[in-house]
Amino acid sequence: MRGFLTAVRFLTVLPAGKDGGAVRAAAWFPLVGALLGLYAEAVLRLSALSLPTSLAGALAVLFLVLITGGLHEDGLADVADACRAWRSPERIHDILKDSRIGAHGAAAIGLSLLIRAQAMAALLTAPRSWIPAALALSRGAPVLLGAMSKPAGAGLGRQFCQALDRPTAAAAAVQCIVAASLCGPWPAAVLLVVLALALLAARVYFHRRLGGVTGDCLGAFSQIVEGASLVVLACLRST
Repeated sequence: MRGFLTAVRFLTVLPAGKDGGAVRAAAWFPLVGALLGLYAEAVLRLSALSLPTSLAGALAVLFLVLITGGLHEDGLADVADACRAWRSPERIHDILKDSRIGAHGAAAIGLSLLIRAQAMAALLTAPRSWIPAALALSRGAPVLLGAMSKPAGAGLGRQFCQALDRPTAAAAAVQCIVAASLCGPWPAAVLLVVLALALLAARVYFHRRLGGVTGDCLGAFSQIVEGASLVVLACLRST
């Protein structure tokens, strides 16, 4: 229970538990993601009772941004600003340390919000397990990427990757599989294949560009997996 509450504290703005560090709580990240998905779906369905579907989707995403404090959006913006063009790893790391958001970072956040809002709206009539599954995979994805990647740079990302062990990564992987399986055999298979391909692609990309992963890389990857999972489920729902 202590690890779960620490995960809630780390991934959200809620004052749950004590600040025990991300690694101790990493095994619970997918479960916290699933709970975030449940609440986001509740916001989506309640909003749709009196608002257009597109606005309901936007409010669901707004809820996620507020409850998480924009934790992963910040990483997405930093990576988008730093990794454009053909910059050297040294230059990329320098930009990642800069707290300012540039044009590419702002565009990345805007596109992420738009895509997730539209996908949420498309999932209004989907089974109730689909949105929680997408959020569970997105919160488990950084744990899996951190466990299979070399740390780069200094800071929380390095500490997180170095301290991750196999039981923690295995626990996160099992939760991701269980969450996906609740969507049914076919959606689960598609979601897990997308997650596996995204993990391999992200590892290759970040290792080539930065020599490993940083905390910003893990946050950006969470956003990418969340958006991709929601889009995949929205496409499956429409077919």
